[in-house]
Amino acid sequence: MHDVVAALSAVLPPSSLLTDPAGLERYRRDDAEWADSGTPAAVVLAASAEEVAAAVRVAAERGVPVVPRGAGTGLSGGANAIAGCVVVSLERMTAVREVNVEERYAVVEAGVINDDLRRHVAAYGLWYPPDPASQAISTIGGNVATNAGGICCVKYGVTRDYVLGMTVVLADGSIARLGRTTAKGVTGYDLTALMVGSEGTLGIVVDVTVKLRPIGGREERAVIGYFRSLTDAGRAVAAVSAAGIVPSALELIDRMCLHTVAEWQGWRLPENANALLLASVDEVGASGEELAGRVAELFLAAGGADVERATDPEEVARLFLARRLAYPSLERLGPVLTEDVCVPRSAVPEMLARIERIAADADVVIANIAHAGDGNLHPLIIAPEGDEAAKERAKAAFDLIVESCRELGGTVTGEHGVGLLKLPGAAQELSPVVLRMHAAVKHALDPHGILNPGKAFPVPAAPSLP
Repeated sequence: MHDVVAALSAVLPPSSLLTDPAGLERYRRDDAEWADSGTPAAVVLAASAEEVAAAVRVAAERGVPVVPRGAGTGLSGGANAIAGCVVVSLERMTAVREVNVEERYAVVEAGVINDDLRRHVAAYGLWYPPDPASQAISTIGGNVATNAGGICCVKYGVTRDYVLGMTVVLADGSIARLGRTTAKGVTGYDLTALMVGSEGTLGIVVDVTVKLRPIGGREERAVIGYFRSLTDAGRAVAAVSAAGIVPSALELIDRMCLHTVAEWQGWRLPENANALLLASVDEVGASGEELAGRVAELFLAAGGADVERATDPEEVARLFLARRLAYPSLERLGPVLTEDVCVPRSAVPEMLARIERIAADADVVIANIAHAGDGNLHPLIIAPEGDEAAKERAKAAFDLIVESCRELGGTVTGEHGVGLLKLPGAAQELSPVVLRMHAAVKHALDPHGILNPGKAFPVPAAPSLP
């Protein structure tokens, strides 16, 4: 530890290096409280790509693990420190370097907050669609590392759909520029797409070139449906999908989340509000009106007890704020173990029913929020602080939810990443051949295994000798 700290001190300014116990503890883990973590040897608060590269070279020469970190808002343990590692934080790298209006792209450093980018490009009449619930606090670099989605992704796509290129610090400290700024380009392997979602295991993203859309040409209309049961709400989701409707958002919030948010914010709710679906369509003019009407009809046919339309922008924003506040409102009740399963849209009703049965059988509290329009469910398992028995039951429920998701043809993570918490589920989902492919790519780019080791995919077992 002393050796790597001394070497870092020799190549970095004092303001870029933390070694005090309080500072090390602050950077020990992300928001996945239930994932393992260790105390790092040092934290590098990098201010440039060159400082990131210098830190990686020091670590590589000594075989010390490097854990990249953005804002630390991850929910799978992807940014959790390993004992004796060097944590490299990108939070100080917050410059928007370029906005090209004609070609519709921006070049931003990895530490730029998602919402800050959106506000910045809006001044140019442009829009960056990926909008994770953590958009007010998560960084673009972290969004790239996990291929973050969000409320708008059902229609407008996830982070990978908007990344044109990036600058990456590799495991030996060299700096690579990947991608393009043109509308098309197929020269060589798509290494940019490979880096998106790799959770810092192949390189450290220090800046990103993102594609933008015009901000105009959209008229938001919301359809709000309250349902007597979670399964009825799930049936409405499946019906919207079966009808071929692609809303700009389709979000689900269950009774517990609704009432927790309402109590926190002082809102009143209908008495029969056991589940809420928030749909939004953004087609212009009569086509938008017709589409919103069809969604309302489908909600009613699926058992919606109170179905309303909203066009006032402030009212629409308030309703979707309830969805964004669901997770922080539940955190006030105790530690939350967050799931991130994604199933086919037609399987949403069955998956929600299974989650309710798992909660009852395991005797745990599970609240539900979901990007229901693309089948991405976030069951939130709550255990009282200090109740170890409840914590064990919560972990068992977590595993059962993953198992049910796989049985229904789903994937164990839709947008949060594998990190540490989803390694067992990833081991079930990825075949031995695919795991060997992962290991081969990792070895090619990080032969000594120093970049965020043990994250993103389970290491395949060595082949047995004959």
